[in-house]
Order: sequence, then C-alpha cells, then structure tokens
Amino acid sequence: MKDSIDYKSINKESWNRRTESHYDSEFYDNKNFIIGKNSLNDIELEILGDVSGKSILHLQCHFGQDTISFTRLGAKAVGVDLSDRAIEKAKGLAEITESSAEFICSDIYDLPNVLDGKFDIVFTSYGTIGWLPDLDKWASVIKHFIKQGGQFLIADFHPTLWMFDDDFEGVKYNYFNDGPIVETETGSYADKEGEWEKEYVGWNHSIAEILTSLMDKGLTIKKMQEFDYSPYDCFSHTEKIGERKFRIKKFGNKLPMVYAILAENIITE
Repeated sequence: MKDSIDYKSINKESWNRRTESHYDSEFYDNKNFIIGKNSLNDIELEILGDVSGKSILHLQCHFGQDTISFTRLGAKAVGVDLSDRAIEKAKGLAEITESSAEFICSDIYDLPNVLDGKFDIVFTSYGTIGWLPDLDKWASVIKHFIKQGGQFLIADFHPTLWMFDDDFEGVKYNYFNDGPIVETETGSYADKEGEWEKEYVGWNHSIAEILTSLMDKGLTIKKMQEFDYSPYDCFSHTEKIGERKFRIKKFGNKLPMVYAILAENIITE
C-alpha cells in the first residue's frame, strides 16, 4: 500500500543520486558560488533583513549553499538534510569556502533527538515540504527549535504549481493532501538531460494546511506573500523576465509561483 511505503529510504536514495548530479551542475553554479556568489534570493533576504550575529537553523539544506551564504552574511548557521551524500558534500563545500557552517544528517522529524539548542531563525526554502507527509509534526519541530521571540521563514514554490503535469498542459494532481504521490523521474530539475532514473515519494500541501500547522503550534503569522515568478529556472516552458525571475510562458503573470510565510514565536508575559 502507498500509505505504508518506506518514503524515507526511497527519498534518501533519490537525493543521494540527485546530489551527485547537482553538485557540478550549471544550475547550482558551484564554480561561482565557491568564489563568493550568494545563493540566497531577494525574496528571503528582504523578508529576513540583516541576519548578522543571528543563529539560523536551515532545514532540508541539500548540499549547503544557502547555509553557507548565511554565514557569509555574518550569521551562525546549521544545515540539516536527510541525504548523507548531500551532507558530505556540504561539509566539503564549507571547508573549501572557509565557512563556519555546520551540517547534520538527520530526518527532520528526528532532529530534536540529535540537535540541542534554540535558534533566532528557522529557515526552509524551495522544494522542501513536499517530501514530508505530516506538517503537524514538521511544525512541532520548528516550534521546538525557535527561541522565544524568534522567527520562522519558509519560501517555497506555490502549491498550485504541483497540480499540473510536467508540461503544464492540464491538472493532474490534487491541490490538497490526499496521500503520497509515488513516481519515477528521469533526470532532475538541475539535470534535465540526465538519463538516470529514480523513484521518489512526495505529498502536496495546500496553503491552508501550511498556515494552520504553524498556527496550531502557537506561532504567529506575521507576513504572507505570493509572487508571480520563480527565482529558479526549474520548470518546463519558462521565460526569463528579469534577473533570477522566471515564469511559465503560457501563463504569464496569471499563476502564483512562489509564496513566503514569516511566523514568530511571540514572547508572552
């Protein structure tokens, strides 16, 4: 049955395979990242503001570019990812770039058992929560690690995008979470010509589900934004409309492509 599938093992193997392809890809542009390019986007940077001197927990960090970018901005950052291969690459990248970023290989749900401490900011971005079945547990982990008065930021692809087939010809998937989606993909968003195949398991999560999971854990929503572009050229049939700005050409500005939610762990008297 789909509901009993070992999604962690399947997705860990999938992301280990992706990491090998992604690390040297043009998409991630590690050559320029190593010599100083910041991988963070205006969306998250403008919402967070100055992060200098702050502690940041970066959930589902892949091989650590954004985590390292935070340290370049003066923050103390810890990155976490399920993929042991990604964390191995992240640690190597931190050494190459002389970054203070630290990295931990862990399933997000297990993180309170392997990491101590509280953080000023908990952060996750772009293609992360779709790999998680239970957002209530996810929000509990976020709440666990945020200091009183601290912030949580998610910037991610809008869930309406995940309703369409890969060519955006029609609606294929439910907007709401009605169980795991098990598929096999050839190549990846960063290696579209790749001939390697991998199975993966994902879930769709509506905006209401995301917001409710955070509010139910006592976090206060301070900002919710939607954007009609993606900072990454990772979908089919896109057009570039500006620096780090891409849209699905046939939809123009009619389709939301990214959302951002800022929540706070409000100090109570």
